[in-house]
Amino acid sequence: MTHLSVLDLIPVRTKQSSGDAVAASLALAQAADRLGYTRFWMAEHHNMPAVASTSPSTLIAHFAAQTSRIRVGSGGVMLPNHAPLSIAEQFALLEAMHPGRIDLGLGRAPGSDPVTAYMLRGQRGEGGDPADTFPTDVETVAALLGSDRAPAPDAFGADDQPGVGLSIRGRSYELKATPLVRSAPQVWLLGSSNFSATLAAKLGLPYVFANHFGQPGIEQALEIYRSGFQPSESLAAPKTLLTTNISVAESADEAQLAALPQLISMARLRTGGTLAAQLTIEEARSTDLSPVEQDSVLEQSRRWLIGTPESVAERIRQFTTQYGVDEVMVSPVAGAFEGDPIDAVPARVRSLELLAAQFPELAGHLTSTLG
Repeated sequence: MTHLSVLDLIPVRTKQSSGDAVAASLALAQAADRLGYTRFWMAEHHNMPAVASTSPSTLIAHFAAQTSRIRVGSGGVMLPNHAPLSIAEQFALLEAMHPGRIDLGLGRAPGSDPVTAYMLRGQRGEGGDPADTFPTDVETVAALLGSDRAPAPDAFGADDQPGVGLSIRGRSYELKATPLVRSAPQVWLLGSSNFSATLAAKLGLPYVFANHFGQPGIEQALEIYRSGFQPSESLAAPKTLLTTNISVAESADEAQLAALPQLISMARLRTGGTLAAQLTIEEARSTDLSPVEQDSVLEQSRRWLIGTPESVAERIRQFTTQYGVDEVMVSPVAGAFEGDPIDAVPARVRSLELLAAQFPELAGHLTSTLG
């Protein structure tokens, strides 16, 4: 059985406000909820004109409240930007409000430029790179959330809650993410390197390879994770997820055209250009690209899953077979036409609808969840 989920960066296009972009992404999440996708994750990025997902926890609260069954989470929270206790408190509260529906994906990258990262981290950045403490911080968040064990309802009393013990001037002090836990968010480790694969294996956490970045090394990272996996209280065996960019339409030409705005954005980012608001499809079609940008667009087009529902579904099935992953998370990259509503991107919703029709098991998952 193929499990499909959705990753969204909350893209902002020409003339859109942040509110418009969030509304468009909420419509995408509601479509994913209706169609039987497993999860809907939002990434953390900062100071980028083309991306509105600066605060995953805020977006998760909004989206979870307006969907019914889909798991909602971060893909991911860039932990070096935050104090571990702050993230644990946010996600413990999200889980309390939406039990059994919250995921906490954690990443080590800044999700921003160096100046913005410094401003986010404040004095945490004064004593060295906060990314250096990432392994310890991940363990702290997991311990605060109680994710190293799976409590049954009413399993804990007020004095038996997951927490972290500290010794301050010889006195014991306990921190708790929330007063009374009933369930814990599922913690995932994200990355596109051997570092994150090794850490996820050591901590017994599920692992996400961020394939939508286009980084090489999937096979090696997955082998490192699986071979080094140490079972934990919350996870007995390795669990893997692979991300990929998609654009799906009735014809391959339509899908390619819909993907062009995001292809150009990524080409400019990769070749040292300015990352502006995402172009409309009409603007993208009339844009002159440098030879280097053209090469980047072609290279990405080959790696992204762009095409008809049948062709994209087949490539997803090949992914699951080739890499043996438990779940594929698709990032719908289709852009908008100038005549589309300012607070919607119909082509992204259509991508999810067309793809879901190729996987009848999604409807079965939806029926079993609602039943």
